[in-house]
Amino acid sequence: MPSKKAAAVEVEVAGRAVRLSSPDRVIFPRAGYTKQDVFDYYLAVGDGITRALDHRPTTLQRFPDGIDGEAFYQKRLPARGTPPWLEGAEIAFPSGRKATELCPVDLAHVAWAAQMGTVVFHPWPVRAGDPDHPDELRVDLDPSPGTDFSHAAEAAGELRAVLDEVGATGWPKTSGGRGVHVYLRIQPRWTFVQVRRATIALGRALERRRPDLVTTSWWKEERGERVFVDFNQMARDRTIACAYSLRANARATASAPLRWEELPDVEPDDFDLRTLPKRFAEIGDPHAGIDDEPFDLTPLLEWSEADEREGRGGDMPYPPDHPKMPGEPPRVQPSKKNAANWEE
Repeated sequence: MPSKKAAAVEVEVAGRAVRLSSPDRVIFPRAGYTKQDVFDYYLAVGDGITRALDHRPTTLQRFPDGIDGEAFYQKRLPARGTPPWLEGAEIAFPSGRKATELCPVDLAHVAWAAQMGTVVFHPWPVRAGDPDHPDELRVDLDPSPGTDFSHAAEAAGELRAVLDEVGATGWPKTSGGRGVHVYLRIQPRWTFVQVRRATIALGRALERRRPDLVTTSWWKEERGERVFVDFNQMARDRTIACAYSLRANARATASAPLRWEELPDVEPDDFDLRTLPKRFAEIGDPHAGIDDEPFDLTPLLEWSEADEREGRGGDMPYPPDHPKMPGEPPRVQPSKKNAANWEE
């Protein structure tokens, strides 16, 4: 005889009634974590995840039948069946098409998303009130084959020194995988193109400081065993799993905000669905002050202009599915570009 499914429950979150159905559905089979566990996790780190998502259009990575089942990215709020209090924000994709995404303004929005099978939250680096001007510059330090988290952490430490040169405060976190993310809160005065160019300039400065460790080469054949500064994470419609977001892997790791002094001594597997709530209860949110001092991006844009004057170009190739951008170099692998029969 089949076992009886657990009944749906109603939970009050941020003054809203959120219904949790099928709480015993297994979301992480290897670890045995259920939908209830995921729901409870996000409530336990509520202040942190709410700060990370606050008024940001957010793409939801949903796994209704668990991480071993079908997954999809939800970029539009459902046309029906959403509670009347749920808020959305309109964003424009590179193609010019628009969509209304979930816009978490409180923890109830996060809880609703968890009820819908969301495991990973991918917020845009903008706020709903000004969706064309990022207020968050994100540096994604991505280990290439032959490198690992320790190399990304070392690169992040070098990045901190570069940021000190311009008086910028970086906020590090684990990606939940092998990489490290460093966020800068910036004044929302510049376009996606400008913020991406500033990210490229910052990456190049880091690369000049540690060419043995870091690369900004978009082409994998040129990276070698170095940490890649993925500047295209600042292209429009590219998002990163936010602080406190779970990741869809067997261990249910989470993207954990860190203090700089912790970075050399931690491992990605230190932070997961069980351990991060305990850490949060003990020390609070290491990124609690991220909104205090938005950075003026002007120095990094000046670095970008200097790169262009010196022949390095102010821009780099965009992702393959992105529309061709003004001033963008050819999207051709160096090995193919150098072939005798290649013509620009």
